[in-house]
Amino acid sequence: MSSYINPENIESLSQELLNPLPTQRRLFSYAMNGLSFILSLLALFPLASILWEIISRGISGLKSEMFYLPLIENGFANAIIGTIIMVSFGALLSIPIGIMTGIFLAEFSTTNKITNFVRFLTSILTGVPSIVVGMFAYGVVVLITKKFSAFAGGFALSVIMLPIIALTTEEALKLIPTQQRLASAALGGTRFQTTFRIVVKAAVPGITTGIALAIARASGETAPLLFTALFSQNWSDSLMSPTASLPVLIFNLYNNPDPEINKLVWTTSIILLTLVLFFSLISRLLSSKSRFK
Repeated sequence: MSSYINPENIESLSQELLNPLPTQRRLFSYAMNGLSFILSLLALFPLASILWEIISRGISGLKSEMFYLPLIENGFANAIIGTIIMVSFGALLSIPIGIMTGIFLAEFSTTNKITNFVRFLTSILTGVPSIVVGMFAYGVVVLITKKFSAFAGGFALSVIMLPIIALTTEEALKLIPTQQRLASAALGGTRFQTTFRIVVKAAVPGITTGIALAIARASGETAPLLFTALFSQNWSDSLMSPTASLPVLIFNLYNNPDPEINKLVWTTSIILLTLVLFFSLISRLLSSKSRFK
């Protein structure tokens, strides 16, 4: 043990740490940094080209009246409202179930067969194609209610959001140090009090990030809504009637030969892209706050 506190050893170690890196090592570091920068630019180039194409084709057709007129009057207000309604309804269904599932997996039952099965099933759901989710929602809701509706669309989106929220909640809870749980137990807190007053409260930024990511993904889904909400050119009567949405509007009108309709598609793409980017930025900001804490 004496060798670890020898002043000579400490001095030699400090000198070694303060010495500059060898020239070969510095050149290798510069080369790798440059290569990473070039590859990042190459990865961003397709995204930048897509953004430029959408903005250049659609910005000229962006008019204020489009935000309060339905599609039948060359607007897309009904599609915006329909998207918000179905995503909100899907979030109301998936957020409570997803958070409780994540808490169950991370805190109350971590090793038994039921937990392993739920975790396996949740992981499988994250990789299920969205069109399969749409077919499932069609069989569960549309065939039973005998009608396409915003309710069915929201149900399909909730199935897509649920596994994302559950898994991110579980991971966020696992990042909370065990010492906080032990400190709460030492002060007399029950398992329930420790979980919901200490652990979940500390993991709120991570949980919120998962919710934002799930909403961002659901906002751009098209296939599930084709099987469930279908489409409407005018305002929807209720949650149980066919409802327009931004992704389905783009899908339906993209091949229309009318130049004005085609321009409307690109303008709608700007709105949808802005909506998805908005939720993505929120998730990034919340994730940064979580890491800072």
